Amino acid sequence: MGIELKKKTGINLKKGTSISLEKKQKPITALSIGLNWGAIPRTGMLSKVLPRKSVDLDGSVAMFAADGKVMDVVSYRKLSSYDLAIIHSGDDLIGDSFGDDGRDNETININLKTVNKKVQTIVFFLNSYKMQDFASIPYSKIRIYDDENRIFATFNLSAEEKYAGYVSMVMGKIVKSSGRSWDFHAIGDPVSSKDLDSTVKLIKNVYV
Repeated sequence: MGIELKKKTGINLKKGTSISLEKKQKPITALSIGLNWGAIPRTGMLSKVLPRKSVDLDGSVAMFAADGKVMDVVSYRKLSSYDLAIIHSGDDLIGDSFGDDGRDNETININLKTVNKKVQTIVFFLNSYKMQDFASIPYSKIRIYDDENRIFATFNLSAEEKYAGYVSMVMGKIVKSSGRSWDFHAIGDPVSSKDLDSTVKLIKNVYV
């Protein structure tokens, strides 16, 4: 899978690297994560009537304390965190049926100023609700916007055969570094879990 994180400066960050969420030595106070993905092209006779098969990807965020305790999970099942610092736009069940429209299908807004002080790590991840693996989905794009609604960084996920069979992916995490400062860590790992709950457990054991 071609995974890279592009900043506006043109710096490409591969998975496993991190960037500080600061601008001009001031911490970024809010982030928005935009998710955009395509429907799967059909083959055979049915393709003339229904050219694409809908894709239901679910973007979610899990919040963890320093000791690894799960503090909260925001997803299509629960659209806001208890502290109201994280807000989910709602579930998109289809994806882009007519090709890439350039718009986010789901967004998750994170107010870093009001996140529960006990939260040390915020991890965002994807699950394919219909068990459609990532190798079959034509594109999945993640955009990260800063507190001035400018694109701070982007993920570009391209379908590759070696990711066949995976229906969940850990995209990245935000880790509190010191004071009000946070660092973003690019992950981009497909994982063996099959649904939201099992992915949260896997994240707790492996990525926190």
